[in-house]
Amino acid sequence: MAHIKFEDLLDTGAHFGHVTRKWHPNYKPYVLTEKNGVHIINLEETIFLFEKAMTFIQSIVKKNGEILFIGTKKQAKDIVQQEADRCGMFYIVERWLGGSLTNFTTIKKSIKRLKSLEKEGSSLYDNLTKKETQMLNREKVKLSDQHRGIKDMRKPPDAVVIVDGQYEATAIKEATGMNIPIVALIDSNTDPKIVDYPIPANDDSLRTIQLIIGCIADSILEIKGASKDKSTSNSADNQNSSVKAETVALNEEEE
Repeated sequence: MAHIKFEDLLDTGAHFGHVTRKWHPNYKPYVLTEKNGVHIINLEETIFLFEKAMTFIQSIVKKNGEILFIGTKKQAKDIVQQEADRCGMFYIVERWLGGSLTNFTTIKKSIKRLKSLEKEGSSLYDNLTKKETQMLNREKVKLSDQHRGIKDMRKPPDAVVIVDGQYEATAIKEATGMNIPIVALIDSNTDPKIVDYPIPANDDSLRTIQLIIGCIADSILEIKGASKDKSTSNSADNQNSSVKAETVALNEEEE
């Protein structure tokens, strides 16, 4: 399992929460102290809860489950897309579309429409005026931006990983309504009880987001690599067994 070091969290400023007047009372177990009107997050709790979340995520990946990364705030977009791509999982980094989880059937229709617009030689473009073609191209660009991270997602995810529980409140509400487990990076202004696996840390720091989301991606890749190695090993064992059986058969025939 990918581990996070206390020193690395400290270096990224993961311990800085929000100003004390904006804190959520349920966040109290994760607050170490207060300094200059700002809550200081207990990084020991961050490490403990991170490892708990990683154990859960790896259990999903071992069963070939699919994870959806969600991070539509400015600080998170590029990191979430990069790390989700790196570990081969889905992501949403543009504005959250209401119903992306609860009304996934409609989203699938929209994705199907996008694929038909992207298809070379599509009959959709036959006998159209220049203006109509431009309108279809604009629609294609818009749908491509909205769905680029979930274009191949055929069913709702088995779990979601979210950056900033407060900012992505709608996504959390939808996932909760569908009983989809939630792993979320949450700051001191957020109620940790709204997610299944909270990771208390500074969710406004680019370096903190990169560190935590990067380690999550590493954990996923670790399991995928182990599964691939196991599959290759099993295949080699089967081939060896087959060769051995053929050799035995030939020896018996010669005798």
